[in-house]
Amino acid sequence: MGLVVPVKHLDRAKSRLRGAVPGGAVEHRALVLAVVTDTVTAALAAPGVGRVLVVCEDERVVAAFAGTGAECVDERGLPGLNAALRFGAARLRADDPTGVVGALQADLPALRPEDLAAAVAEADGRRAFVPDRPGTGTALLLSARGAALSPRFGAGSAAAHGVDAVRVAEAAARLRCDVDTPGDLRLAQALGLGRRTARLVLATADPA
Repeated sequence: MGLVVPVKHLDRAKSRLRGAVPGGAVEHRALVLAVVTDTVTAALAAPGVGRVLVVCEDERVVAAFAGTGAECVDERGLPGLNAALRFGAARLRADDPTGVVGALQADLPALRPEDLAAAVAEADGRRAFVPDRPGTGTALLLSARGAALSPRFGAGSAAAHGVDAVRVAEAAARLRCDVDTPGDLRLAQALGLGRRTARLVLATADPA
């Protein structure tokens, strides 16, 4: 199976996380990239995941993933998250007409490969989704085998996806812990951050 991971331009991404680490805009961009890198690294290592395609709009993201095993395409002008996901899913589907394609949010720094693998196994080829921590958004969306991804991300996406997708991985706290605010980052830290994010948070922590 293949996963699409959408990433905004680093200068515009995760505005509610500004100030989560000291250092201004430079450290904010570093934090966003660390979170994305830890998410993609976990996805690449998940059993059963054959491809990870990062769809971005920032050459710095492309450079960051060079040589990692992730595919990365800088595609400007796509009108929003769902358009980016449809674009990526079409690229994956062209090479795998009968398999599963998925959409993974890029802000899951506590994700572990086994969490993702378990969710995919539970879905078992059905159209499925994993809700985010509050239960209203979507952390992971999986198509049925050979079917369209049909992403409906945005406000209330869990309800929108739940119309025709089975809800899985209810107990997967690390997979469901998307990070939008400093409070979310603290929750992810309690679950265990990935290496890049943990190193940055530790390096910028107040020594007092």
